[in-house]
Amino acid sequence: MNKFQGTGVALITPFNADGSVDYNGLKNLINHLINGGIDYLVSLGTTGETATMTKDEKKKVWAYTAEINNNRLPLVAGIGGNNTLAIAEDIKAFDTTGYSAILSVSPYYNKPTQEGIYQHYKYLAEISPLDLILYNVPGRTASNMSPETICRLANDFENIIGIKDASGNFDQFNQIMRDKPADFLLISGDDPITLPMIALGASGIISVVGNALPRQFSDMVRNCLAGDFKTALPAHLSLVEFTRLAFVEGNPAGVKAALKYLNICNDTVRLPLVKASANLEQLIVSEIEKLSQLA
Repeated sequence: MNKFQGTGVALITPFNADGSVDYNGLKNLINHLINGGIDYLVSLGTTGETATMTKDEKKKVWAYTAEINNNRLPLVAGIGGNNTLAIAEDIKAFDTTGYSAILSVSPYYNKPTQEGIYQHYKYLAEISPLDLILYNVPGRTASNMSPETICRLANDFENIIGIKDASGNFDQFNQIMRDKPADFLLISGDDPITLPMIALGASGIISVVGNALPRQFSDMVRNCLAGDFKTALPAHLSLVEFTRLAFVEGNPAGVKAALKYLNICNDTVRLPLVKASANLEQLIVSEIEKLSQLA
C-alpha cells in the first residue's frame, strides 16, 4: 500500500482547440508531474472530464498514459459510474498494463442506499483484476458513503485498499480512522484540507492543484507525512489562495488556465464546461508568479 502514500495527482485531460485529445500536452503534463516529485498518477478521474469522453478516447488515453509513464510511478485508472454491470464490463475489458489500481466513484444520480453502495462495490471487488480505491464525493454524487459502509467494505474485501474521501466531514474521517483496518488508506480528496487530514492519519492526497504545482504541493505533503508540520504549515498557507482560485469557476477550468500559463498544455475544456474567465485567469497567473518568488 506504500505506493499510494503521499501525493497522487488526478490528471487533467488536455484538449486541442478543436476539442480532440492533445497527446503532446498529456506527455508534457506527465513529465511535469514526475519531475515535480509527485508519488503516483491517476488517469481519467473526474478532473479528466471523463463524463465527456468516449470509450475509445478513454482506452487510448489510458494506454498512452501508461506508455509515457513507463512504470516510473504507480498508476491508477478512474473507472466508475452509476450502472454496476456496465462498470464491471469496463473493468473486465480494461488493459491493466502499467496500472496498479482502479479508483471507482460511488454511484451518482441513482442515490442508492448504503446497502446498495455496499453491494455495488462488492460486485466490483469480486471481478476486478486490480486493487480498488473507493471514491466518496457527495458534492457530485448526491449521496454520501457512510463510515460504516466504508469500513465494512474495507474489512470484507482485501482488494479494497483505500478511499479517496472528498466529503470534507471530519466527524466521518474520525470514524474511518478509528474503525478501519490498519492497512486501509484514507486519502484526502480535497486539496485545502490535506494538512489536517494527514495530521489525523490520512496517507496523503489525490490532488487537482498538483497538476500545476507538483513540487510545492508534494513537498508540503512529504513534510506532513514526516510529522514536520512546522515546515509544512507555511507551505500549506501559501497555497490557500491558488487553491481557492483553481476551483472558483469549477474544476478543471482553473488548473487548466494555470497549465496554459506554464506552457504545459492549452486551457480547452469540453462543453458543458467553459474556460476560466479572463479575470480569473489573470488572478491565477498573478498567484503563480507570487508563489514562484517564494520558491
